Amino acid sequence: MSSILSDYQYYLPPELIADRPTVKREESRMMVIDRKNEDIKHVHFSDITGFFSSQDLLVLNDTKVIPARLHDSTGKIEMLLLEQRDPFHWTAMVKPGKKMRQGISVQTAGTIATVREVFEDGIRLLEFEAPPDLDRYGAMPIPPYFHRMADGHDRERYQTVYARKSGSVAAPTAGLHFTQNILKSLPHSFLTLQVGAGTFRPVQRVELSDHKMHAEHYTLPDSTAQRINHTTKLGGRIVAVGTTTTRVLESQPPGPLMGLSSSTDIFIRPPYKFQRVDSLLTNFHLPLSTLFMLVCAFAGREMMLSAYEKAVQERYRFFSYGDCMLIL
Repeated sequence: MSSILSDYQYYLPPELIADRPTVKREESRMMVIDRKNEDIKHVHFSDITGFFSSQDLLVLNDTKVIPARLHDSTGKIEMLLLEQRDPFHWTAMVKPGKKMRQGISVQTAGTIATVREVFEDGIRLLEFEAPPDLDRYGAMPIPPYFHRMADGHDRERYQTVYARKSGSVAAPTAGLHFTQNILKSLPHSFLTLQVGAGTFRPVQRVELSDHKMHAEHYTLPDSTAQRINHTTKLGGRIVAVGTTTTRVLESQPPGPLMGLSSSTDIFIRPPYKFQRVDSLLTNFHLPLSTLFMLVCAFAGREMMLSAYEKAVQERYRFFSYGDCMLIL
């Protein structure tokens, strides 16, 4: 067990960071890790159907990414909308922050935004004179490490093929590899977590117990809860597609699951003991991130550091548009 931030660092050559997706979603490579046997296989995502049976259940996050990145009329101020409180009010991350003090107004998205409040963590509450026209003026909020502007291709590929519940400002990237045909061939069900700052905000404390996650809203449908209960009762595996799905499932109280809408700020890191999730499909995550800590909790820090080192040796593609890992 480690609760020190630096223990979740690893070396990654910059050229292995994928800034574009594979030509076809299912062409991504997939590292398969068997925790029991400590065995590693190298396959392609299109092979995933061979690892599950009709008794298992994949649970996916059907959230839809919104074009949440805005710029003011000068192009010098960037706003990343995080959470809509009502048609006229959004929380947002802004840069440069010194130009967006309380009371400052800027033209953006076909309207005017005014900073009404600045929270302790630097997030702003913006009030718009009219609802911002995101479809016309917004850009897909692709990660900054792409070092490029979002384009029309990202509108399709930075979105899962099953996305339907609008509200996220980052994609649930483990789901980006699925095609409709692959999804249809696997037993599956959906929940929704609207991805916000809680998922991708960096850890800035040396001691992990000092890091506080932002709460993110989710809906666990009753139909999904009942399918999970049935699968578990019959001895099938619950396969979480992505860390966001994992966080929803692991936020539930003991006993049979029930459908509900709520929020979670759960921070999963070693030595967390998983109660709901049996297998995990996930991408390769940034060093020092809460997402990497989650997979370390699931498979063990030493095993994950070794697997990531192997992924570097094998020239896997990392992060949002990169390859994936299936942990059994």
